[in-house]
Amino acid sequence: ADSPPLSDDLPRILRKRLLPRGYPLPSKFAGGIRLVNTFELCFGKLDGYNEEHTSIKLLALSVCRSIVSLASFKGRIRQFTCTGTIIEHTPPSMRILTSASLIRSSEEDGSKILDKLKIKVRLPSGKLVIGTLWKYDSYYNIAVVNIKASPELREACIHNQVPANVKLSQSKLVAIGRAFESGELMATGGTLLHGTTKFDCQQLMASTCKITKAGIGGLIVGSDGKFMGMSFYYKDGAPFLPFSILQKCLKHFNKFGRVVQLSLGLRIGSLQAEKLHVREQVHDSFPNAHGIYVQMVSDKSPAADSGIKVGDVITKIDKLELFNAQEFHELILDKPKRILRHGEGMPFTLAGTQDKVAMSR
Repeated sequence: ADSPPLSDDLPRILRKRLLPRGYPLPSKFAGGIRLVNTFELCFGKLDGYNEEHTSIKLLALSVCRSIVSLASFKGRIRQFTCTGTIIEHTPPSMRILTSASLIRSSEEDGSKILDKLKIKVRLPSGKLVIGTLWKYDSYYNIAVVNIKASPELREACIHNQVPANVKLSQSKLVAIGRAFESGELMATGGTLLHGTTKFDCQQLMASTCKITKAGIGGLIVGSDGKFMGMSFYYKDGAPFLPFSILQKCLKHFNKFGRVVQLSLGLRIGSLQAEKLHVREQVHDSFPNAHGIYVQMVSDKSPAADSGIKVGDVITKIDKLELFNAQEFHELILDKPKRILRHGEGMPFTLAGTQDKVAMSR
């Protein structure tokens, strides 16, 4: 059947609806136009009365007064919307942890940080307030926004978190977010995946929680209510940055004014998440090895100068045993103060040897 005829007013209506929200106009107009993957698309339609849906709703309600939504504007044009979490209440202000995508350009590769943005924050009641950017980090893609304290908001107990070095007996997760235009609270369930993500940030963990773009910057919590991390968007499941890493970043913001990245020249991954043929190679030499697998070593880097090679398995840092890549990065984030001020190195222990590899920058 032929598509229905287009109204002469359609281009004008689309411009009025799409452009202020930051959506591009279609290159050509045709019948049956549908806007997909919008920031207004909600997730987690929990219509059932089963036990799982009930548990997810209760977890979301337990933190709902800490969950807000944010939008950035350049003039009258909206640039981005996402979810945020109240992480600190220091009268007369509150701080919101969210994604740095809020302040990035949507053009090209999105690496440009936009200035002179207006940030609006929608509270759980639906009220809109103005936020101001405090700090951000492009590598971890995190940002902190300040708002005037409100009695309807509650600081999330982010100290109630699962440490990266705990082997989780329960891998069920819940992703929580809030839509900007409607203010709707959203939640959906999923599981923790012990693997890598498609993103460049090695510290991200993977989950099967299916969220929409409105959930970017939202919370990931365990089935016991403990905080796991901050979510990002991917169509196959929400990757998330662990709260153990996030807390280190927040400490860096307070101490250094930025997140201090030590350039070691390493790309690593959790040994347990490597492909089977890699596991077999390691198993042949070190059957009981655990820790992190060295995937890449940059030439003339501190790692290369220390003798670390591709295929090595790092089992300890400073006598602390490693079981996954997130632990490694968490420990590295603890080092800048000592290394920058005292020039100390970091002793690594490799699988199959008692020798320690000293690394410094």
